[in-house]
Amino acid sequence: MSEVLERPKTALSRVMADIHRLGLDENLIELETRGFTVVKGVLSSDRIQRAKAAIAARVEQLTGRKIDLENASAEIFAGMQYIAYLLYADPVFEEILMEQRPLALVTYLLGESALLSSMGCHFRGPGGAPLMLHSDNGNGTPEPFSTISYVANVNYALTPYSREAGALVMVPGSHKLLRQPTPAENFRLEGMRAAEALAKSRAGEIHDAQWSDPPGIVAMNIEPGDAVVWHGNTWHGSFKRTLPGIRFNLAAYFCRQFVQTQENHREADTRALTQRHDNDERFKVLLGSRQPYGWQQEGPDYSLMAKYPRGIYD
Repeated sequence: MSEVLERPKTALSRVMADIHRLGLDENLIELETRGFTVVKGVLSSDRIQRAKAAIAARVEQLTGRKIDLENASAEIFAGMQYIAYLLYADPVFEEILMEQRPLALVTYLLGESALLSSMGCHFRGPGGAPLMLHSDNGNGTPEPFSTISYVANVNYALTPYSREAGALVMVPGSHKLLRQPTPAENFRLEGMRAAEALAKSRAGEIHDAQWSDPPGIVAMNIEPGDAVVWHGNTWHGSFKRTLPGIRFNLAAYFCRQFVQTQENHREADTRALTQRHDNDERFKVLLGSRQPYGWQQEGPDYSLMAKYPRGIYD
């Protein structure tokens, strides 16, 4: 009996030892009780500047015009645009992916076989609409949700977060509700349905509108380089920006091995990445190198299942 119990204890002890070594004990308590935690000062100023430059270059490529990142107005760049598939845009994003402290908390939530689902930026200019409260569980996830986190998010601030700057907002304890928020629990425009308000915002018709706050939200007033890590069930969104200029973030979204990733990393050209991380098994696992599913006529590769169900924390 003791031998049976020892195997999962060994794997869990390894994960918990990393949490303790990295000084994350208080963060782990917050993650369990509130559904999110802020890890201060994760990114160096060099990584912040390199990430911002790479994102700005991608936006200019997509829009065909240069955007004044400090003074942009709603007439030039209104509301939020999601800039996707950033892992392959610059080596700095590989470095950020492997930041030890956030990744240790993601490992606690999702296990050692967790996958990178996507990496992108919520590039937010003035005006538009707030990002509605939601859980990161996909539209196909049935309610009630599992108490176990199937997905998890790490949101890096690359510019200062405040209400006026379009900060991320969280709802403490919402991960225990096991459902998505209702319209009555969300950002609202008086006399207008949420869907109608969002449609008008996307059409550029309500940049000056006033939104009422959802009950219980907490603004993430954090500094560049800080990271917010949260359980996949936790409700979150963001304020609309009322200041000139652009709010940058970097969202690294993770999932358990049996969940469909948002981005297709297995069929991407990863040769350069593989060479840079040839000796980093964890990096390769995050990009699906040990993912046993997706076979064709050749059938399953049982060697990829060799560690399951024992030997790793999952």
